[in-house]
This record gives sequence, C-alpha cells and structure tokens, in this order.
Amino acid sequence: MAKIRIAVAGVGNCFSSLWQGINYYRKRSAEDAIGLMHWEIGGFRPGDIEVVAAFDVDARKVGKDVSEAIFAPPNCTKTITKDVPLTGVKVEMGKVLDGISPHMKDYPENQTFVLSDAPEKDKDEVVRILKESGTEVLLNYLPVGSEEAVRFYAECALEAGVGYINNMPVFIASDPEWARRFEEKGLPIVGDDIKSQVGATIVHRVLANLFKKRGVKLERTYQINTGGNTDFLNMLNRARLSSKKKSKTEAVQAVLAEPLPPENIHIGPSDYVPWQKDNKIAFIRMEGKLFGDVPMNIELRLSVEDSPNSAGVAIDSIRCCKIALDRGVGGPLLSPSAYFMKHPPQQYPDDEAFRRTEEFIEGTRER
Repeated sequence: MAKIRIAVAGVGNCFSSLWQGINYYRKRSAEDAIGLMHWEIGGFRPGDIEVVAAFDVDARKVGKDVSEAIFAPPNCTKTITKDVPLTGVKVEMGKVLDGISPHMKDYPENQTFVLSDAPEKDKDEVVRILKESGTEVLLNYLPVGSEEAVRFYAECALEAGVGYINNMPVFIASDPEWARRFEEKGLPIVGDDIKSQVGATIVHRVLANLFKKRGVKLERTYQINTGGNTDFLNMLNRARLSSKKKSKTEAVQAVLAEPLPPENIHIGPSDYVPWQKDNKIAFIRMEGKLFGDVPMNIELRLSVEDSPNSAGVAIDSIRCCKIALDRGVGGPLLSPSAYFMKHPPQQYPDDEAFRRTEEFIEGTRER
C-alpha cells in the first residue's frame, strides 16, 4: 500500500501525540483500534502515514530525529507509546517570524522555548526540502498568534505543490484570497483551527444545538479553558488571541437559532496552570428559558488530554487531504473542514458536516 508523506511545521505536543498515535495504531487491527473515527479512509490506514520532513525552532528539537524530538521539552503530553522507531528524518530549523511571543522568555526552560542558534530557513530552502522529501501534505502546528509564520508556510506549500492542513486559528482556508490561490494551484487545503474529538468546542456546539431543537432560548453562555502546556502559556499574551477567540466564538454562534450579542457570550482561553501540563479543563455555562419563560442553566466541567484529543481528528484530515490530491481536487475541502475545524470556509451543523464528510470519503461529493 502506498504511504502518505507528510511534513510538519511545529514539533510540539499536538504532533507528538499524532506521531505516537500513528505508530501505536500500526500494531493494531480494526477490531482493537479504540479512539478512531475511521480505521480506513480511501484505502489508507493510520499506519500508512509517514513523516518525511519537519521544522521547529527549539534548540532541543532542531537536528534531532523526529521520533526523538517529539519527547523533548517543553512537550509534556501523555505518552501513548514509547515504541516510536527512528525515522532518519532530522528536524530542520524553521523560520521564527512571530512564532514566539516575547513574554515566553520570562518562564523556565522546561515550560517554554529555547531558541536554536541554527540559521533560519528561508522560503526557497523550505520549498526545496518539501520537494526533495516528496512531501504530499504539510501540517501547520505553529503557536496561536503566529500570523506571519502561518502564512509563510502556506506560501511554501503553494510553491512546493503540496496540500496544506491549517490546524491553527490563522485564517487561510477560510480566507477567500488564500482559498482561490490553492484552488488555482489544484492543491487541497483543510482548515482552519482544528476541533478536538470531544473537546470544549464540539461539546458546546452540541449543547447549543440541543437547546435550539428542544425549544429552549439560550440567553447567555461562557466557555473558560485552563491548561498547562506551551499553547496556554503562549496565549497569556492576549494580543495573540484575536483570531482564536473569533474562531471559537463563531463555531458556537454558527449553530444558534440566532447569534447572541457580544456581551452575552464569552468563549476563549482563560489561564495557564503549569501543573496541569497537557490536561485541559473547560468550564461551560449556559443560561436559558424553557416552557413558560421559566429559567434554567447547565454547568459542565470537561477534563481532557489536549493533544491526543486533536490527533484523532488530524489523522483523518491527513487522509482526506491525500484522497483529494489523488482525485485532483484543489482548494478548500468544504466538508472535511466543516467537520474537523472550528473556522471552516463554510459552517454546517455537525450532523450535516458528518454526513457530507462521509460522502466526500466515499467519493459521492467532490469537496
């Protein structure tokens, strides 16, 4: 069976969970593969994904084999498996740009980045590596707020002729100009801002949809999240959060009968708690009125390991991107993006997004 050759920008917790998981499922069969939405997509199983190029800027990762770098600090996610064979692929120094928030230097090394002194790669060098490695799909796992850096790697994907999966809340797939450029090149893109398998956003959407279907008027809601990984530390810089808050808020607003006014909805990261490490805790409150204008409310506490929760979605987006490449479909993949991402080019209710994605996988829907 052919392999899906991926490259990654950002060898952090999310990619660590993804690469561990790919190796974990290589030793499983369909019967004992817990935690996957799809065992097979387009003939590709999880173990058919291989990493052929990687970029990071941390001194503890640059120059190391990918399978070693995923366990280097400040990565702190739960270990799925230590049986991760060496790949022979070294992590290359990437392009910093706005990928590191200035406030990160004020924290201990085991919590934050240690910038490598290796020369940064320019666009031509990144494109060359993508081409020479035979990369088919480039995954973006850069920190929230890396607006310039995300666009840099999107440009590299276009020039190298590879698909792009934008897991972060910088709007590429949902930006009409970027979408047009990928479509003109005949290259698929999935984005923007990955949803977890069962995370705060999808749970919040399901509950909001329940209120709508059961005739309950939602009047106010919040979602507050805490965590102890580098992502939450990075997001202490509120200036980097505009696209993240917009992405998460619009994901919930999209399923409401009518959008709530800004003063009645608050969704976004709240604080960094170092000892939580990669565990994310979300607090959701929803206030509404049911029969006879009688008030009611729901309060929910969700605790999940953040990075494995997103890896279960990423493994499907990679395979959807690959079958789009094989079918010659370029531009945003509307159905997978709506199902896998918080801020897709086109929002659909979750049941419809699921149905459309199944049709895309089966080949009865183009995108």
